Amino acid sequence: MIRVRDLRKTYPTRFGENLVLDGISFDLDRGERLGILGRNGAGKSTMVRLISGAERPTSGSIESSMSISWPLAFGGAFQHQLTGVDNIRFISTIYDQDFDTNLAFVEDFAELGPYLREPVRTYSSGMRARLAFAISMIIEFDCFLIDEIGAVGDARFHDRCNYELFEKRADRAMIIISHDAAYVRDHCNRWGVLHDGKLAQYDDFELAYADFKELIGWKPPPGWLELQVSTA
Repeated sequence: MIRVRDLRKTYPTRFGENLVLDGISFDLDRGERLGILGRNGAGKSTMVRLISGAERPTSGSIESSMSISWPLAFGGAFQHQLTGVDNIRFISTIYDQDFDTNLAFVEDFAELGPYLREPVRTYSSGMRARLAFAISMIIEFDCFLIDEIGAVGDARFHDRCNYELFEKRADRAMIIISHDAAYVRDHCNRWGVLHDGKLAQYDDFELAYADFKELIGWKPPPGWLELQVSTA
């Protein structure tokens, strides 16, 4: 289980402290998938980084009896001066994994070709994300943190990611943040809305999505209602 209690995070700015997360608390058990909705800048990625250990909270606590991944589609854990192959070797050593087996999997999954033997600093953001996802799949974490993985790669790559995560690892805990509400709806069994530093939690996606749209002041574009009626 992951236990998050009264989590707060502030960042200093020239105008004073910027409060991003304000007293967030929740539990997450194995097999639960928590989807987080929130507008840009709401603190979704910050929350994921705190849970992963990439950053420290200003106050509050995060306790876990499960192993937790780094944020998928996040390349910050890489040594950018090293090649993709050297990063695979480094992570394989840390987690006591077989390097040759891991290299073969990443070569096949990430489909980076000769770039896998080039320094990661030369990669595009999409290439780094593909490498990060592939490397994440060679480590059998109990909880996966998924940060906008739906924005990485083409439809075929999305299908492979979804198979690895949601079919092969259906028993794992997950925290998923995405701008794609349908992705969060389809792959989660719990939902949260992060707004003004607070996290409201829901067991029903439609309630969560309705509150999210109201909080951000979403209004349907012209002709939207007619389109819904015509396609119903």
